[in-house]
This record gives sequence, C-alpha cells and structure tokens, in this order.
Amino acid sequence: MGRKVHPIGFRLGINQPWGGRWFAEGSTYRQQLHQDFAIRTLLLGKFSKGGAAANEKVRELRKQMPEAIRDGKAGISRVDVERTPGKVRISIHTAKPGILIGRKGEGVKKIRQSLEALVGKKIELDIKEISSPDTDAMLVAKNIADQLERRIAYRRAMKRAIQQAIKQGAEGIKILCGGRLGGAEMSRDVWLREGRVPLQTLRANLDFATAEAATTYGQIGIKVWIYKGEAQPNVEEKVEATEGVYVSE
Repeated sequence: MGRKVHPIGFRLGINQPWGGRWFAEGSTYRQQLHQDFAIRTLLLGKFSKGGAAANEKVRELRKQMPEAIRDGKAGISRVDVERTPGKVRISIHTAKPGILIGRKGEGVKKIRQSLEALVGKKIELDIKEISSPDTDAMLVAKNIADQLERRIAYRRAMKRAIQQAIKQGAEGIKILCGGRLGGAEMSRDVWLREGRVPLQTLRANLDFATAEAATTYGQIGIKVWIYKGEAQPNVEEKVEATEGVYVSE
C-alpha cells in the first residue's frame, strides 16, 4: 500500500519505448547491461556507487569528450541503445544538436571514438533534436536543478518552468522539490501543479524525470511529471473481403 509505480515503466510497450533494444542470454546479458550503464554514464555524467559507473575507464574516457558534455550543458535528455550483430547504434536525444556536432563534426568524432573505445565495437551514432525542450521532463528537471544551484528561489524556478511548459502545449505539469528548501533547518516537500496529470491512465502520454541539485545546505531532489495528451495507438482496421460470404444486414 502506498507504493508508487514509475510512470515510464508503467507504460512501456504501450506508449513509451524501451531505452535499450537488444536480446542476450546468460553472462552476455549481464555484460551488455553493464555496458549500457557505462554508455549512459559517459554521456550523461551520472556517476553512482559501484557497477559500471565506478569504472575508471569511464572516467578517463569522459575527459576526452567535448566540453559541453563534460560541463553538462549539452542538453541531453535520453540515450537509446540498439544492438545488432557486430554493431551498436546509439541515439542521443538533445536540445542542442549543434553543440554536440561541433565545428565540421569534431564533436561527433570525439563522442564516437570514446564510445568505440568503451564498447569495443563499431558505433553508429544518431543525434536527434528535441523540438520542444520546455515539455521534456528531463530537461525541465535539470534546468530547475541548475537554477537552484545558482541560488534562484525555488518557487520562482518552479513557476517559470510550469509557465513555459503550458505555453509550449503541455496539457498538464506537476513539479515536486524536496529538501532543505531556502536553507530551512528541516527538509520538506513542495509541489506545484497546473492542468491535468493522470498518473493511472495507461493511454496518457506522460513524461517523468528526476534530478538533483547540490546546494550549500544539502541535496535537493526534483521530480517532474508532464502530461502531453492521450496517445492513440496506431492501429488500422483491416477490412476483410466478404465476397462469397453471407453478411447479415
């Protein structure tokens, strides 16, 4: 009772795609799963305790990445990994593709070289632009975290994000900030919402993301839910041939 279901995992295969598309068995599955963690750590910079994130090779390769990725200013929202025999395809969803590509494609070359050194296979790199960054939950959460680290008032940052998302066409948005907000002695949760945010409706196209802001008073957690309307499944009705078949009227 009282347990929350992750909004993305709840809708996998319905209106949310898998972040990794490949098949493996036995020890190969474990190796490729840790490799996926390492790829996302290399691009997103989210180092965690243990596992692939603690690998010194990842830290060394990250130093060779473009400056925008090292500083976390590349606007990367999601990294998808797709594996085929002998080749790995990595799709980077970003709000700033020009910064990643760099002058004459120098940024893409550095990213591909680092990824190939990590994976040990040929990498097919695909950089996709996010057309509406203000309605992407991950980018909104990172933006709020960045503002909190620059000592901007949390309510001001939350209200600004809500206004921009609604302006860009979102049907609903909810933001929650938790921690020692404003330097208070006791931590608390503050949330703001505008519009509809249906968490239990499977057909709802709901985006969710979390971020953390490291402030002088401690760590502040940010959660963002963005409702973009109902996702209708693309199912075409096939009209069966009725020639020679009795059809009642």
